[in-house]
Amino acid sequence: MKRLFSILAIACIMAFGTVNASTNANTTTIVNTVVSAQEDGAADAEDLGFHQELKKRFIEGGPGFMGIVLLCLILGLAIAIERIIFLNLSTTNTKKLTQNVEDALASGGVEAAKEVCRNTKGPVASIFYQGLDRTDEGIEAAEKAVVAYGGVQMGQLEKNVSWISLFIALAPMLGFMGTVIGMIQAFDKIEAAGDMQPSLVAGGIKVALLTTVFGLIVAIILQIFYNYIISKIDAIVNDMEDASITLMDLLIRQKK
Repeated sequence: MKRLFSILAIACIMAFGTVNASTNANTTTIVNTVVSAQEDGAADAEDLGFHQELKKRFIEGGPGFMGIVLLCLILGLAIAIERIIFLNLSTTNTKKLTQNVEDALASGGVEAAKEVCRNTKGPVASIFYQGLDRTDEGIEAAEKAVVAYGGVQMGQLEKNVSWISLFIALAPMLGFMGTVIGMIQAFDKIEAAGDMQPSLVAGGIKVALLTTVFGLIVAIILQIFYNYIISKIDAIVNDMEDASITLMDLLIRQKK
């Protein structure tokens, strides 16, 4: 809006140009400078006001439930970040690994393929190693080893993810509980005062609703991280299953 006013001011100066060119230029410069200074000041005040407002609302919500909701956010984010780092480290170039194992089987046999798996990180390489380690017992034994160890690797990928879902459900529930308790406290104040004063009701309801708002915000933030983690796990599991089938085909061809 301020920029619109500055543009209109400049247009008026240019339209009613009864003053000389230098005066018009000076006026335009002054208007732009003043408007820019006002915009910068307003932006700084808005940024400062946002942080102050957030801190104020958090304190108004009460240290009890607001602190617990904040703890849910901190713990949930800590687990989510740990899982994201672990899953990124567990991601393997499955096609490259399969090609290396196939080349090693063709050139150096099972031991060479096992060495390739030992030098590669990730659950797919671990599953490959377990399958190759059971090839002496037959294809069926290797397949059972791959399936069993695949379940173990899947459990490691999903480790602690349930805690994130717990915090997602717990944060809004704590917010709603704070809302109910705040409403009870508001009615207690009304009962003690013996009069329906708007200030008593408004203050209690405001404090009550703040806990709900922060609980929902925490749940939304954690839900985004949770969905990303689940999608990452699904992608890795799909790679594991596809790679396991490919490994069995390689072993069958190797036996033939």
